Amino acid sequence: MRLALAEADRAVPTGDVPVGAVVLSPDGTVLAVGRNEREATGDPTAHAEVLALRRAAARTGEWRLTGCTLVVTLEPCVMCAGALVQSRVERVVFGALDEKAGAAGSLWDLVRDRRLNHRPEVIQGVLGEECAAQLTAFFRTR
Repeated sequence: MRLALAEADRAVPTGDVPVGAVVLSPDGTVLAVGRNEREATGDPTAHAEVLALRRAAARTGEWRLTGCTLVVTLEPCVMCAGALVQSRVERVVFGALDEKAGAAGSLWDLVRDRRLNHRPEVIQGVLGEECAAQLTAFFRTR
């Protein structure tokens, strides 16, 4: 999570919301990182999770990220939760809850919906206060 927090800090200079993500291989090595880049790129899908998943898939040469873990500073939104399910990650670990758009337990629980063919394990609240503080500090300056 500390690596994800550091990646989130890198989003701030471009005006992007500081969210960072890391994809870990089944053995725990870092496969890829991502940070929000919507403002930097003008791409509405350039969320930290999506970018990290794309990079991990490119690195492994597989769209299925079986056994991998996604670590992200903020609870995934619906788009990112869908990408997690589709990429077959084994687990998602996140820090801060997103009560306005969260899709891993707060507002929705897409990742654990029994109607889907894949449901990753969800671990929430890892360094949650630190992750939330990073976001609060960003929005206070806006």
